[in-house]
Amino acid sequence: MSSHQDVLDVAVRAREASHGLALATRAQKDRALLAMADALVGHQGEILAANAEDVARAEADGTPANIVDRLRLTPERLEAMAQGLRDVAALPDPVGEVVRGSSLANGLELRQVRVPFGVVGMIYEARPNVTADAAGICLKSGNAVLLRGSSSARSSNAAIVEVLRAAATLGDLDADVVQLVPGDSHESVKALMRARGLVDVLIPRGGAGLIRSVVEESTVPVIETGVGNCHVYVDRAADLDKALAIVVNAKTHRTSVCNAAESLLVHADVADEFLPRIVAALQDAGVTIHGDPAFATYDGVLPATEEDYEREYLSLDISAAVVGSIDEAIRHIRRYSSQHSDAVVTEDLAAATLFTRSVDSAAVLVNASTRFTDGGEFGFGAEIGISTQKLHARGPMGLPEMTSTKYVVTGDGHVR
Repeated sequence: MSSHQDVLDVAVRAREASHGLALATRAQKDRALLAMADALVGHQGEILAANAEDVARAEADGTPANIVDRLRLTPERLEAMAQGLRDVAALPDPVGEVVRGSSLANGLELRQVRVPFGVVGMIYEARPNVTADAAGICLKSGNAVLLRGSSSARSSNAAIVEVLRAAATLGDLDADVVQLVPGDSHESVKALMRARGLVDVLIPRGGAGLIRSVVEESTVPVIETGVGNCHVYVDRAADLDKALAIVVNAKTHRTSVCNAAESLLVHADVADEFLPRIVAALQDAGVTIHGDPAFATYDGVLPATEEDYEREYLSLDISAAVVGSIDEAIRHIRRYSSQHSDAVVTEDLAAATLFTRSVDSAAVLVNASTRFTDGGEFGFGAEIGISTQKLHARGPMGLPEMTSTKYVVTGDGHVR
């Protein structure tokens, strides 16, 4: 149990550490990131032992398998976390980048440059890989980070942060650029959300309830990351072999993540040919289909309800419907999509253009799986989250999205 003041104390330390981090060179930050990557692998035994405690506790509490999967670390996942830090180290430093500049008519030199936010608060559920991802992205973009993971991952997060803090000092950085927020109760989350003036921005990452709570209760500005009710629409002009591979990958590659497909739409003109193939392929992969009357004629398909079309399953389930036109598909997506990632499979350029212009989501994909909506896949390094809002940042948030800007105006004795 920690008090409101305990949370403010770590925020004060983060604010102080952020001043030095804002002045750090790229070489310092990259050295720290590479040391952090090596430390994750070098301390694999301690981290996996701590994670095993969390997993055992979750399983004993009857936690759903998809949430346990998000929680579980393996040597492969730990190596992926380390590689994410190495990837971030290899990226250009956004701090100091000139976004635009000009010489004004009066001779003043005007430059808009990228600068760190200062202190970033992360509130997230279950997934301990976010701990390393957030620390790396924030450090490279010049931000101190306060990490408030869920109590279900407290042992994992504590072990990871201990390792990262020690490694950060190898880049001559203050260890307090990475800190855990003390406490497991909602009171510690509330204290972080009310630390306006010490924390510059909050990023919630988790389920709809968590995100809604942070957005509605926080006095600190929030960048909203959204849930993923993602759709794949198979158009009348689709290559059905491509469509089969894309739908199966989007649904089954990893079900517990926000860019997994949760709903399938099929044009009526190809339904007779495609439905038997996709129903068999999904069911062979263990997927339960919640379908409209056209899908429900197949054995094992459950009748879809309104809630099914609204739902982010994060499991081996998918809602499905046959639509009479691309316009009907777009209307369905507008009604049910969470505006995260929606895909069209078509060989018709006009249909693809209509879909990409009409579907208002953070990522719209043509002939590609929704699983590609990811900072690493986009070449951004390890992302800090996928924003579904429209202010400041949208889509996978990499290094540039973790900065603000300021104007530097240089004169020669100019007065107005």
